Parts: sequence; structure tokens; C-alpha cells
Amino acid sequence: MSDSSPLPPVRLHPEAELARDALSTPLLSRAARLARWAGPDTRVDAGGGLVEEQLPAAAELLGLTGDDSAAYASEAWRVAVDAGLVEIVDEEEGTVAPGADLALLTGGTPHDVLAVWLSALETVLADASVPDLDDLLDAVDLEEGGEIDFSRLEWDPEAEAEFLDGVLGNLYLLTASEEGPADASVPLPALAASVIVPADMGEPTNDVLEQVSDAMMRLDDQFRMLEPAGLVAYQPVDEALMADADEEPAAPVDDTDVTRYGMVRLTPLGLYGLRARLLEAGFTAPAVGELADKGADVLLDGTAAFPPGAAQAETEQWLTRREVLPAARELLAAARGADAGAPLRRLRCQQALSLVGAEAEPALREVLDDPELGGLARVWLTERGAPDVPAPSEAMVYWLTIDTVAAQLAAEGNSEELRALVEGLAQQHSGFFAAVWRVDHPATAEVLEAMGRLHPDKRIAKEARKAAFKARSQP
Repeated sequence: MSDSSPLPPVRLHPEAELARDALSTPLLSRAARLARWAGPDTRVDAGGGLVEEQLPAAAELLGLTGDDSAAYASEAWRVAVDAGLVEIVDEEEGTVAPGADLALLTGGTPHDVLAVWLSALETVLADASVPDLDDLLDAVDLEEGGEIDFSRLEWDPEAEAEFLDGVLGNLYLLTASEEGPADASVPLPALAASVIVPADMGEPTNDVLEQVSDAMMRLDDQFRMLEPAGLVAYQPVDEALMADADEEPAAPVDDTDVTRYGMVRLTPLGLYGLRARLLEAGFTAPAVGELADKGADVLLDGTAAFPPGAAQAETEQWLTRREVLPAARELLAAARGADAGAPLRRLRCQQALSLVGAEAEPALREVLDDPELGGLARVWLTERGAPDVPAPSEAMVYWLTIDTVAAQLAAEGNSEELRALVEGLAQQHSGFFAAVWRVDHPATAEVLEAMGRLHPDKRIAKEARKAAFKARSQP
């Protein structure tokens, strides 16, 4: 992903709801319980971790059992330290005290709670990029004083972190996209392929498929670690897929069931967390609702690149904070202009006004004689059955046509919808191209060139290109 272009807008849950979700995650709830449990007799080692003899008590407090209970307790303690829930008072003595952020979990704002959770999340994300303990032990070079030989491990910490960030970035894009899966769950093979397979590759090679398979296994381990943090909901890879080929499966399996290969989706809390990380990294990552307290000019420009559903949701929030008539006047004023973005602003204005009722009528009647807004106003009034709507002049009809196509070009590019609009215009208006090139609109030539490019009939396309040439040749 490039940090120069805006990401799709996301719809976040309220911070109060997200804060409750954060407090209930195993990640934060375990860290908070250990922070409250720690006292004068608690001791940590030189790295800030709980000393070994205190791990059983910590694990018992957290209700952890089994061979990994001490490791999970140690992880929870480290999260507590990194998130500011515990403070190391004396490194030499190994004593601790409650951290400044511990009180925020009960007495802070929802935003405060989420800030603590984000700090805890960074610890888990860093851990998820580290190889498992067995691999680390294999890479310890005893002859070099016990240092890790990264060449033997075949592990590049920076590359591994970038790989996980890339996967999570693609998961964010799929979640934010209005064309994404209905339940936002993504098959693990597809997610792995999204960062491994080159975009211009047709049929993946065997080598690339092997890389995707290896990436899936890494992601399976990583998502198992990230689920307790509340970042994702994860259905792991079916263990039967990793069994030896010579072993008989315990039960019949369906080889066509893609869910056996792992399914993952971002939780609402995870969407919030990834957006916060993207913003921190310098990306433009809008969220629906951010423009609700801004002016109409900011709303129309800000939603210009939004997909339809997000643009409507943002506009609805903006309208709910305002009285209808003043809001309509503000929108119409902001829609004026001859700059390149003006046609799309007017389209967004028209879409916003479609959400308001008859109270806005006086504002629309006030602009009936406006050369830029008169056509838009007539459409609005006619659609609502308003009386005494003056018929538009031929010049206004043509101007509105150019403006509408220019807006669609800016919003969608060469889409099928625009192609259908172009075909309909050429069919409905006799002598359309002979007249439209004279329209005094900054986008006339550009629109005619696009019509020549989009229309499937070669004869009509040629007429459009000739009209575009005439428009550009005007003094």
C-alpha cells in the first residue's frame, strides 16, 4: 500500500463499545489482573519479566493450566509492563509498582482505554513476527556466547514485520471495501496469496504456490496469537491438513471446503486498531463520521473519493446535525465552482439533497437562475412534484449533461454505468454532438473525448472525437 493515496473509509463502532471489547479481551484482562495482583513482594528479572518462581502463582491467578501456563502468564506480565499497567521501580532490586495507566482502565475515558489496548497490541504484534521457541533454540550459537545466528534461522526481523503488516493491511482493505465479503471473513490462502503472488502473474508457478503454502502456515501461527488480543476472529487451519500423507484421516473430509484452510476476519476492535496504526504510519485512513462537524465544502470534497455507501452514511451524519433549509443552502453554495473537482462536488450535493425533504424547497428555488445549479435545482423540484418549475433552456440541458458526465468520470472512471449513460445520451438527442461542443463548460472537451472512447459504435465515437477537437479549438 502507498501512504500517498487515501484508503477506503471505514465505519467504526462507538468508542465506548470498543473500549468494553478491549477490556474483555484475554490480552488486556489478563495483563490488568496481574498488574492489580503485583505487590511489594513481586520481583522481576533484569529484562522486566516475572522471576521464574512467581510464574506458577501468576498462572494460577489467571486460571491457566497445562504445560504452557507459565509461558502465557509470562506473556501477560510483559504486556502489563509494556502497556504501562506496571512500572519497574528499582531495576537492581527488581521491585514493581502499579503503572500510571492502570487507573485508566477503570477511571479513564473510552479513548484512554483504547490507547492502553493499542500499546498492548504492539507487544503481541512484535511477538507474532518472532519464530517459535524451538526454532530460536536451534539457531543459538553456543560457540559465540549463546547469540542467535540469524543466518541459520533464515529469519529477517524487519522483513517478517513487513510481511505481517502487509497481510494486515490487505485484510483492512478487504474489510473496508464495499465489494468485500458480506461477513468480512477471508480464506487464509487468498490472504497469503495477496502478498505473495505478483499482481501481473496469470497462473502461479509451483515455486510461488509453495511460498503461499509456507506463508499460510506462518499466518496460522500468527493469527492464533492475535486472536486473544481481539484483533481478529480466526478459524484455524484444519489439523488434518498438516498430518502426514501416509496417515489415514480420523473422519471423512471435504476437499472442496475452503474453510478447512483457515478463515480470518477483523473484529470491530481490530478495524479500529489497524486504522490507528495506519494513521501513525502516515496513511490517510478516513472513518465515516469525521466530517459531520465540518462545513459543506469539506463534506463535498471529503466524500468525493468515497464509495457510494460510505458517502451516503457520511452525508446522513452531517445532515442529522443541521436544520434542513440552512443545510441545503450551505450545500448549494459549496457546490459552485469551475475547478476540476466542481462537477463531482455538484454530484455529491445532488446526492445529499436527495436525502432531505420538502423543507429544502426554498433553497432550490433560490438557485433556479444560477447557471451552475439551475439544472440541478430543476431536477430536484421536478422529482418531488413541485409546482411551477420552469423548463430548462437547451443550453442548460447541455451544460448539465456535460457536468453530469464529468462528475461520473471523476467518480468512477470508465465504468459500465458511464458507458451506458454515454450510449443513452447519444441515442436520445438528435444532433447531440453538433451542438454540445459549443457548451461553455471547462470539461466539455474532456467529456467528449471520453464519449468517443466509450461509445461502442465507431461512427458515433468518431462524431464525439470530432466534437472534442472543435471544443478544444474554440477561442
